Amino acid sequence: MSQSFAKKTFKSIKGSAQKALHRSLDQHVKLAVTGLSGSGKTAFITALVKHLTSQANDNNLPFFDVMREHRHIATKVVPQEALNVPTFDYNRAISALLPSEGDPAWPASTERINTLRLAIKYQSNAGLRGHFSPQSTLYLDIIDYPGEWLLDLPMLAQSFEQWCEQQYPLLSQTPRNQSSAEFLQSIEQLDLDAPVDENALANIAKCYQTMLVGLKKDTKLAMLQPGRMLMPGDLQGAPLLLFFPISPEKISDDVVAGSNLAHLIKRFNAYVKEVVKPFYNEHFKHFDRQIVLVDVLSALNEGYETLAEQSRVINQLLSHFSYGDSGFFKRLFKPNIDKILFAANKSDHISAKYHKDLALLLDSLVKEQSNHLKFDGVQIETMAMSSIAATVSRQVVDKGQTLDCIYGKPLNEQQWLTYLPPQPPSRMLNKNEWPAQGFEFLSFAPMPNPDKQLKHIRLDHVMQYLLGDKLT
Repeated sequence: MSQSFAKKTFKSIKGSAQKALHRSLDQHVKLAVTGLSGSGKTAFITALVKHLTSQANDNNLPFFDVMREHRHIATKVVPQEALNVPTFDYNRAISALLPSEGDPAWPASTERINTLRLAIKYQSNAGLRGHFSPQSTLYLDIIDYPGEWLLDLPMLAQSFEQWCEQQYPLLSQTPRNQSSAEFLQSIEQLDLDAPVDENALANIAKCYQTMLVGLKKDTKLAMLQPGRMLMPGDLQGAPLLLFFPISPEKISDDVVAGSNLAHLIKRFNAYVKEVVKPFYNEHFKHFDRQIVLVDVLSALNEGYETLAEQSRVINQLLSHFSYGDSGFFKRLFKPNIDKILFAANKSDHISAKYHKDLALLLDSLVKEQSNHLKFDGVQIETMAMSSIAATVSRQVVDKGQTLDCIYGKPLNEQQWLTYLPPQPPSRMLNKNEWPAQGFEFLSFAPMPNPDKQLKHIRLDHVMQYLLGDKLT
């Protein structure tokens, strides 16, 4: 064995050993920030980075032990391992929230996969880690991605026929039936057994895409597939995006080769194989912790169907992550998610006395899957929180009665408003229980912050639950 080869081998073994030691000592955490479009993933990541990297924020996280105990030394963004994935644009997001001039705005929605690595240096206070060094560094990897792409994960377990059985009946239900007429008419006129007509398929796919984009803009529906039709990225115009659901009754066992139906099936299979599966394999494995952000209030605004659909989709999505107890050896060789936090985001949009109701409602929405996860040894918590608070509490006395209101600027409006929000239900209501007048929760623009700090509700609780035990 040559001396140079021996040196390379030793370096390789040393590098692998260091990575294994880091993971065994909990010095590396990969956090899955999960949520549908509009749930607040980008704002959450921005707030987390801002609070960790700004020393002035140490006192703003009283329930985050490493901060409360003054053991946090410093946090900085460091180079990531995934060199082929863009870095999360923190500067753009924080500039929108804390502009040098003009009104603050919510960060733009994510249009591609981004990743970010933080190095959190802290004072060790106990255990094996403290024995080796009084100071330690936890490396935190975070991935941000379009929520639209997340919607496709259930397709991994479906055939084209099964996908149609799920998607096609939705088109005749509220609220999709208000915008699906043109698409349904176009597929009725399509001869599925006829030789493939590329132009006809492209036109119908365009009609379907227009319908999906309209539904995303006007509703909070969660089951809008394929997700890349909503956020195509570099797949804009690609043939594997030109498919759509049809009536399952029209899918026969004997598919005519070269027919329109054969091409729809081929494109669906190609989409799952070349788009969904790589996205899953490259970005949804080997997580250690997970936060699931849910915009429950917006779904409540739209009614029973939308909230029920959101519940079904979240429970479906969770089945595609790897969960279970993550002991010493599992962290080394096959890390699993051992802690999940379900977070009802935007809790500042209601009165503080209703936060418990909001958390209980979310808990009822995810109960189906959380029961299985608890059986597998996963720790689960549900809470109401706001990554970035856009309102402040304000009490108003009306006719001798004290009302717990909130004060802020409604989104896309100029006037500030003192608002008495309704009380959310504390569990999922059935259709007959749904109030006739429905619910009306306002959305708010971010507040100006002259001190250049971001206010939050329970972000410190979130950080303590997800990372506290890794920073001892």
